[in-house]
Amino acid sequence: MKDARRADSARSGEAQPALAAGRGEGWRTGRAEATRRASRTFGSLHTRNYRLFATGQVISNTGSWMQRVAQDWLVLDLTHNSGTALGITTGLQFLPMVFSMWGGVVADRYPKRYILMATQASMGGLALILGLLALTGRVQIWNVYVLALGLGMVTVVDNPTRQAFAAEMVGRDGMANAIALNSAVFNLARIAGPAVAGLVISAVGTPAAFLLNAASYGAVLISLKLMNPAALYQAERARRAQGQLREALAYVRARPALWMPLVLVFFVATFGMNFQVTTALMSREVFHTGAGAFGIASTAFAVGALGGALLAARRGRPSLRLLLVTSLVFSALEIGTGMMPAFWSFLVALVPTGLAVLIFTTAANSSTQLGTAASMRGRVMGLYLLVFLGGAPIGSTLAGWAAAQFGPRVSIVAGGLISLAATVAVAAMLARRQRVPARSLLRALVPGAS
Repeated sequence: MKDARRADSARSGEAQPALAAGRGEGWRTGRAEATRRASRTFGSLHTRNYRLFATGQVISNTGSWMQRVAQDWLVLDLTHNSGTALGITTGLQFLPMVFSMWGGVVADRYPKRYILMATQASMGGLALILGLLALTGRVQIWNVYVLALGLGMVTVVDNPTRQAFAAEMVGRDGMANAIALNSAVFNLARIAGPAVAGLVISAVGTPAAFLLNAASYGAVLISLKLMNPAALYQAERARRAQGQLREALAYVRARPALWMPLVLVFFVATFGMNFQVTTALMSREVFHTGAGAFGIASTAFAVGALGGALLAARRGRPSLRLLLVTSLVFSALEIGTGMMPAFWSFLVALVPTGLAVLIFTTAANSSTQLGTAASMRGRVMGLYLLVFLGGAPIGSTLAGWAAAQFGPRVSIVAGGLISLAATVAVAAMLARRQRVPARSLLRALVPGAS
């Protein structure tokens, strides 16, 4: 019996080294694969200039989201909970976006690094003024209106410049990854900023949030100053001339690979991406939850968006097919989200919805920049931002009206249906230009479709 147990032990002892070796080999292979995937996802961070820029953006974007929360709180405090005043403040901040193409002209004419230094310093100065007014107790609602409008005017130049600057930091090959990581940074700040703002406001008051945001712009200025200008892939600057906006519009109109995504982005962003409005209404009117639950819903969407940005960072150059597929998936998810029967299922649905919309917007941004000549990129990105953000006042107003007339569920589902219709229309235009049957294109987009 002892011999049998000894024999069994010996057999077990002989097997264990082979098993350990197999596990060790598998562990090493898995670790190498994980390292390779991480390297592909965070590839742009290997470039020192981009690494500096991303570090500054994490800090600054967190401060910006802090200010958004603090500014809303301040407006409600000054106006005794006036939703109209809150809407006016948001509208004034977005109103200048109709001039974003002129901001793109500035981006094409002058060194982008210096433009960003000027715009970031200006934004920090506006936050400092608001913080000091709030700290001294002298702030009035018209001060907030003026400063919100001023921030919007600076953003008109800052946004297209910052978008186009990604290519100068990492080059054309790394552009898609850098754009996706920019989105990841933005959504990481979107998660952290409001949480930090809540702690700061409850601990030391609203003025501190504005002052901290003003200080956060210092991180961006330092990162821009520390960059090596010789390592930038600087584009040839456009000379001052008449008709540069018309030139940009003609450039886009002559390229279906540019205007088709822009058409799709306009409809999806304007009618489908109103979650700031619809999520609040679903939380309050459908599920009868409080502000805390609304915060959880916003976080769920932001977590999905962060995951989508990181997934997009692993891909190479996006295709129009990817754009159509992600738009199709997002539309279906939005319709499903509006039909969720319980709050917990609504939260679960927001995560993949956020993921799909960020893959879509990142792919649209990347394909637009990659399909544009370097000398034209600032103006084209100005048009992209006009299309992407310019319809927000229209879309949010219509979403709120639909929710008031027919209920929040109908508002969300209608946004998904309009996005779906736009996707089908763009796919049909693409099929016509490529002279292929629409059914064949549908089958290519959705395997198994007939």
